[in-house]
Amino acid sequence: MYSNVKIKVKKLLNGDNTGHNFDHIERVLNLSLKFLKQINDKSIDKNVVILSALLHDADDYKLFGEENAKYLTNARRIMQECNISKSMQDKVCDVIKNMGYNKCLSGIRPTTMEGKIVSDADMCDAMGAVGIIRTHNYSVTHNTPFFDSETLPNLNLSSSEYKSKTSDSSITYFFEKTLKLPGLMLTAPGKIEAEKRHKFLTTFLKEYFKETNSPTWRRYLNNFLKEC
Repeated sequence: MYSNVKIKVKKLLNGDNTGHNFDHIERVLNLSLKFLKQINDKSIDKNVVILSALLHDADDYKLFGEENAKYLTNARRIMQECNISKSMQDKVCDVIKNMGYNKCLSGIRPTTMEGKIVSDADMCDAMGAVGIIRTHNYSVTHNTPFFDSETLPNLNLSSSEYKSKTSDSSITYFFEKTLKLPGLMLTAPGKIEAEKRHKFLTTFLKEYFKETNSPTWRRYLNNFLKEC
């Protein structure tokens, strides 16, 4: 069952170069399974966790548009083609519909443990070393610089503003989203992993601002971290 889903998701995302390719899917899956093992709650449905992790970007609005994101067209099709039961499809789609930073800005969060696990894993993959590379790749794809010292981030983006706006640089994106993610974790192992990756990102930014001779931005970062 999972092997067929993996093949179809890999084919679907094969051409992506924005940080939402199958490598991202596999990392989210592996991290989800790690969190699941650490939580050690037998009532959590492992099948829902695995399928949700595999399919969580199959209808991402950034890749496939708003209609797909609303109806989860690709996720539904793939699960039907792989003979996943209707009840399982509904559980997986419920997880996916409640995931994502833009949903969080609207007050929508996962309510099941399966959803919380996959959401935490997905957000963690936006942090740390991998998160820095993914953000850079996304910026390159959208022809935005890594750093624009003249443009400060918008720290109070609404859900609609976040969805319609491409960050002015990778650095502003870190402030507008990535550095806020540790406070959004929903599981104990997710919080531990997020804090570790958050420290790596802040260390990187401090060094980056030092090497680029940007003391104003280093002070901005310090003040940001104090207020978090």
